Amino acid sequence: MDILFASTVDDSAEWTEALASALPDARLQVWPNVSDPAAIGYALVWQPAAGVLAGLPNLKAVFSLGAGVDGVIADPLLPAEIPLVRMVDDGLTAGMAEHVAWQVLSWHRRAADYRAQQAAGLWRPRRQAPARDHTVGLLGLGVLGTAAAAVLNAIGFRVLGWTRSPKTVPDVEVHVGRSQFGAMLARCQCLVCLLPLTSETRGILDRVAFALLPRGAYLINAARGGHLVERDLLVALHDGHLSGASLDVFEQEPLAQDHPFWHHPRVSVTPHIASVTDARSAARSLAANIERLQRGEPLRHVVDRRKGY
Repeated sequence: MDILFASTVDDSAEWTEALASALPDARLQVWPNVSDPAAIGYALVWQPAAGVLAGLPNLKAVFSLGAGVDGVIADPLLPAEIPLVRMVDDGLTAGMAEHVAWQVLSWHRRAADYRAQQAAGLWRPRRQAPARDHTVGLLGLGVLGTAAAAVLNAIGFRVLGWTRSPKTVPDVEVHVGRSQFGAMLARCQCLVCLLPLTSETRGILDRVAFALLPRGAYLINAARGGHLVERDLLVALHDGHLSGASLDVFEQEPLAQDHPFWHHPRVSVTPHIASVTDARSAARSLAANIERLQRGEPLRHVVDRRKGY
């Protein structure tokens, strides 16, 4: 059993070691040094070059190295009949929950204000409201959103959620569909985006959405850069309607050196590190899924390509 590894950002040596432990019978062929395309039964990829997967005649399944699959679906030559599986792993989920909690607490505890005061040598305690007085809205209540909601609830925030289809999440007031989108945003002092990037969600964080938020609201985007209309965010920050933003993802990555986000006093920039797939943990999840397929059982976490997630 050969596995194709195709990623320009992940460490192939780390994955070779992890898979040797989780799948000792597997051999890893690392793109572009593919010696035997016909031997490859599975592909483990992150934003592979167009056509790479179409050249594998015995491919049985494609596994994304991350939670998002938009970079795989974007390949016009992606074989339609091959199942595409998104990465769902306890380590990845925990990492995102940590990142969301960090960014929400940084906003809630006025971290930017205190950093500015430190730089100016000012000793100025500010009034601090309890978490229970603030409402955090989550766009997206999949595996990552549900985990983030649990952590925020444990801290004491009021948590609202928005999703495309009805679902029940403990201690979260769930809003469903476009008809309830505005009503939820109107109640959020802090808005967190964890949506998959699809044709329906591209540009969802725009001037219309910002206008629906209460004045002074804060934005956190840890999903995809394509969700955010950057110029609309800059306008909302300039006129004071939004108090700030924490951005981990961008339309173009790496972020250009001359981009205004770098030096904006109300924007926190991190380099797409909200949750990074850990090879050791994820290799075990991958192995369990491949073993399911080999036993004739259905794969878990298969993407509905019509929906994009």
